[in-house]
Amino acid sequence: MARISAFAMSALMTASAGLAQAQEIVTGKPVPLGTGFQVAATPVAEDIHWLDDMLLVIITLIVLFVLGLLVAVVMKYNAKANPNPERFTHNAVLEVVWTAIPVVILFVIAVPSLKLLFNQLDVPEPYLTIKATGNQWFWSYEYPDQDISMDAFMIGGGNAHLTDEIRAELADAGYTDDEFLLATDTRLVVPVNQNVHVLVTGSDVIHAWAVPAFGVKIDAVPGRTNETWFRAEQLGTFFGQCSELCGKDHSYMPIVVEVVSQEDYDAWVLEQTAARDGATKVANAAN
Repeated sequence: MARISAFAMSALMTASAGLAQAQEIVTGKPVPLGTGFQVAATPVAEDIHWLDDMLLVIITLIVLFVLGLLVAVVMKYNAKANPNPERFTHNAVLEVVWTAIPVVILFVIAVPSLKLLFNQLDVPEPYLTIKATGNQWFWSYEYPDQDISMDAFMIGGGNAHLTDEIRAELADAGYTDDEFLLATDTRLVVPVNQNVHVLVTGSDVIHAWAVPAFGVKIDAVPGRTNETWFRAEQLGTFFGQCSELCGKDHSYMPIVVEVVSQEDYDAWVLEQTAARDGATKVANAAN
């Protein structure tokens, strides 16, 4: 009985640890001196990271191979070691080999690349649709099915220096000081493990909606609606920025997406709906 109890306790602790890990809150944002990717929060981002790693291995092997050839040629066929060089100019077998091998390498690269491209462009059945509109210099968001809309401005209003007033605004909105220039006064809220369809357009000039942790980047073109999608598999707050030069305050167009549980998302929708209805009643009463 003691062994069974101990086993049950161990299993419970393991399950609890697994649940805690599954619910771990992460933050997708730039870090000081960072040289790698941000945390991959979606399957597409994970595939992008894998493809990048594979390409790094391939190009490293190619560089080492070519470097080895150069060193061998310099050492073996310099004027001192080889004073009487051969006079031939063609080698059919060698020419076929150095043509065929790059073709094979490109094919090996093309297969996963095209698969990833297809996954990025083929939007699955969405649970939620959001429309993002780029403006100079802020983002406007709409949840068409929920009749929710908002504008997202950078906290600090284009000020490049962190002041005590801005620091207080960041704290009130739940941000840390190092998230200055990344934080917005309102943020997108989406449920975890659900397909989110994003429609992107611009109202004035070309912008670009990009969230690195999601593996998403798409232009916002006036008069045209582009589409992308993501399925965030980790809870947390993820930051992005406009990634198309769009004027003097281009660098002050951050993007913030908060990924929450389904229950928290449902509660947020109810809260936003109640606030909208309350504002409508007040406006009608004033008129």
